[in-house]
Amino acid sequence: MLALYWRLILVRIQAQLQYKISFGFELVGTALATLIEFLTFAAVFERFGGIGGWGLGEVAFLYGLAESAFATMDMLFSGYDPAFFSELIRRGTFDQLLLRPLSLPLQVFASEFLIRRLGRMAQGLGVLIFGLTLNPILWTPAKAIYLGLVYFSTVAFFGGLFVVGATICFWTVESIEAINILTYGGTGMISYPMHIYGDWMQRFFTFVIPSALLTYYPALYFLDKPELQTTLWFMPFLSPLAGFGVLAIAFGLWSVGVRKYTSTGS
Repeated sequence: MLALYWRLILVRIQAQLQYKISFGFELVGTALATLIEFLTFAAVFERFGGIGGWGLGEVAFLYGLAESAFATMDMLFSGYDPAFFSELIRRGTFDQLLLRPLSLPLQVFASEFLIRRLGRMAQGLGVLIFGLTLNPILWTPAKAIYLGLVYFSTVAFFGGLFVVGATICFWTVESIEAINILTYGGTGMISYPMHIYGDWMQRFFTFVIPSALLTYYPALYFLDKPELQTTLWFMPFLSPLAGFGVLAIAFGLWSVGVRKYTSTGS
């Protein structure tokens, strides 16, 4: 199945590379858009010196981790993007996927693959590396492995939200903007220290929508921040549970949605 997935993805990539100049401009444009956003934010840091007690390097670590992980998810889970998936439902294209003797999730994953997201991913990784160079982190094998696990947990978390948004389309047909608030808006939120937000937001995005568990609490561990002393010892290590847990729940809801699907389209 994995070999088949790569063959289907290769077809998508080849199609996007048909117009190389256009693709190049789109790739660079995507990277520059997010880079300018970070440079603007860095300029504000030069004026005020920090945010919530965190310096530029520390926030760059958070920002780069969130941006690069989200861009990776946006590329891998493009087929589950509610804006794209709602079109499959509305046009009846999803019915074609149901008739094929292939794994349904595999077909949805391979139905869209936006390679231009590599631009945003590269920009995010660049900011992450920049943040790492400004922070004297005492690296150990455990920390290095856990950083990779946090990265993929964040990918899984936002991918799960995409799957939930796609599942809702079985009933609404059209995508709903609330999912974009949690995905695109959520990425912006976790790019900054959570303690700068109100208490109710911190509680909501820790215990209801566990976004804070993805990058903020692990960052306290990686950066040895003072806030770590007043935090429950296990909080920085819940990122995998939050990320892969949300993804597992999302695919559980997806299975229910597929069973309830009654076809639509024109």
